Amino acid sequence: MSAPAGRGPLAGVRVIELAGIGPGPFAAMLLADLGADVVRVDRLGARPVVERRIEVNGRTRRSIAVDLKSPRGRELVLRMVADADALIEGMRPGVTERLGLGPDDCLAVNPALVYGRITGWGQDGPYAQTAGHDITYLAVTGGLHAVGHGDRPPVPPVNIIGDFGGGGMYLAFGIVAAVLRARATGEGDVVDASIVDGVASLFGMMRGFLHDGTWVDRRESNFMDGGAPYYRAYRCADGRDVAVGAIERHFWDVLIERIGLSGDPRMAARDDRTRWPELIAALDAHFATRPRDEWVALTAGTDACLAPVLTFEESLHDPQLRARGAFSEVGGIWHPAPAPRFARAGTTPPRPAPEIGENTDDLLAWLGLDAGEIADLRGEGVVG
Repeated sequence: MSAPAGRGPLAGVRVIELAGIGPGPFAAMLLADLGADVVRVDRLGARPVVERRIEVNGRTRRSIAVDLKSPRGRELVLRMVADADALIEGMRPGVTERLGLGPDDCLAVNPALVYGRITGWGQDGPYAQTAGHDITYLAVTGGLHAVGHGDRPPVPPVNIIGDFGGGGMYLAFGIVAAVLRARATGEGDVVDASIVDGVASLFGMMRGFLHDGTWVDRRESNFMDGGAPYYRAYRCADGRDVAVGAIERHFWDVLIERIGLSGDPRMAARDDRTRWPELIAALDAHFATRPRDEWVALTAGTDACLAPVLTFEESLHDPQLRARGAFSEVGGIWHPAPAPRFARAGTTPPRPAPEIGENTDDLLAWLGLDAGEIADLRGEGVVG
């Protein structure tokens, strides 16, 4: 099966994606951005969770719609798997096995295949068969406990830390690592990426701090969770906010000088944890005296480590992001640029997500089926 020309370090890698939501599509997007040929196998008759044209995580791949419960549909997927480097699936443990598309089935037709699985709880353990979402996965790892104000329940950090950071990112990393090994040894592998494992890994630094007494296991009490006056957000006179990240003392000194508080003796007590609430209150009152953009102008071009808290819309116009080309318009939708960047290999320019089954006929033809066979499969309701 030939592939469209991709640009990036993963050009020439083919990935079969059993359509899902959340971290699986995100991992597939990362691989596609870096040049992999990703073929999404959509469920025949499925309705997209969001309009495909606005599904950023569904970009830069092709789609074939298949009835996975039919024997001929299963055969088609295995035929694609036979010529692939990796497969991604995000179903509950045991579902692909019941479909006849589990690791054993796929590795039987392609021993060098990397079979990537993404779940919340993992493939085993007492929670493996129970439902969950980002917030519940984050909760049991201790990660949710660390986010928010200390005097109220924790705040869900959208679903970035679990689904995408601890889930999709680790799945993509695992697939790339296993493909490297498979190409060197000819032996495939099964990547068991669970969100709880990934989140636990992401919070490793804090656990280290906890053991040496640098970190307190209580929200808004530490130097990077909003407990310190030098690492938190402050509300300004216009109701908008600035973020301060002046952890190092010399950055703090620049900040205090630029915002006009160098003469306040309280600011010298920034490393005294017992006085953090006092300093935070003083800075709250001070930042409330000017609008956000005035504070930004006062500290611009310095090492004050102050930045405006921008909305998604405002971020499109940030001068640093614009200079980097961090966003581009794709089919009328603003997409983040592929990341990271490669000086020599480059990346693949994003294409809009395909409609369900948009490339079915082309993919079947590339599998070697003639027009009559394709019509037969359509007539039987195997593809669409």
